[in-house]
Amino acid sequence: MAIDKEFIDQFVNVTSRAALASSYLVGKKDKISADKAAVDAMRSELNKINFKGKIVIGEGELDEAPMLFIGEIVGNNNDPEFDIAVDPLEGTNFVANNLPGALSVIAVSEKNNLLHAPETYMEKISSKVSENGVVDLDFSVKKNINNLSDYLNKNPENLTACILDRPRHKKIIDELKKLKVKIKFISDGDVSGALLVTDQKHNVDLFLGIGGGPEGVLAATALDAFNCSFQGRFLFKTEEDKLRAKKMGIDNLTKKYELNEIVSGDTIFCATGITNGDLISGIKMEGDKFVSETLVTHKSTNTKKILKLKKKIYRNKFD
Repeated sequence: MAIDKEFIDQFVNVTSRAALASSYLVGKKDKISADKAAVDAMRSELNKINFKGKIVIGEGELDEAPMLFIGEIVGNNNDPEFDIAVDPLEGTNFVANNLPGALSVIAVSEKNNLLHAPETYMEKISSKVSENGVVDLDFSVKKNINNLSDYLNKNPENLTACILDRPRHKKIIDELKKLKVKIKFISDGDVSGALLVTDQKHNVDLFLGIGGGPEGVLAATALDAFNCSFQGRFLFKTEEDKLRAKKMGIDNLTKKYELNEIVSGDTIFCATGITNGDLISGIKMEGDKFVSETLVTHKSTNTKKILKLKKKIYRNKFD
């Protein structure tokens, strides 16, 4: 079954309104309020849609409302039934400090077609290559770069790898430097980092490193529509993390997940810019209207586009 394309505009509206709500707090040094504004707006808009959505990747556990918590049901409780992954504010620090790259993100699949990812770290790798055996989590950095170099017919020094600028990545970064690969460092926001491989204009050939597990599932949904590769492996620091994962149905804690094991069937993905970034522009105000840009994918209709909208600002925040 495909997801009806009528839902595209409705989910674009969800992320656009969440982005708008958060945009009022850009540069206010208050990431908690910015996140809450995005969450509240996203929930409000989801509950206007004629469907039954279950949050499978959200902002927290059941007892942490008013976040969009894992297991929460949204919509008006009618068919169709969808699984939903959300990150109402990807890049809380970006909004708090008026930095580029903040997004509001949602991924929607048919019921039971999204991996339920625990709130833990994930080792990830993505590239524009869809063939197996070119880049792989189990390969060394050197082997991945050499394989990608051969596949793309580029010298390693003409390749660009994107990675979160974190001390935990020192070995990977040292190896990339040794191979003379260009490095694009990002300070946060590894959903957008992983998606930079989707279009040549971003000049990123490879995304790798350790980031958030839920963000990995969100990115994988879009990458699937772009026919890119993605692999992920959860990393668990504590026994509590492992127990939570097992409760979510993850039995093999060291499993390397292929893209088709993370997301399957038809999907819609929307990411709306809050502040300007590499992927898309942020929210702009024009009188009583706001302008938004949203990266949208819908797998069954082969939709992959940036949608620019101008919409009226609600009189009341969430009416």
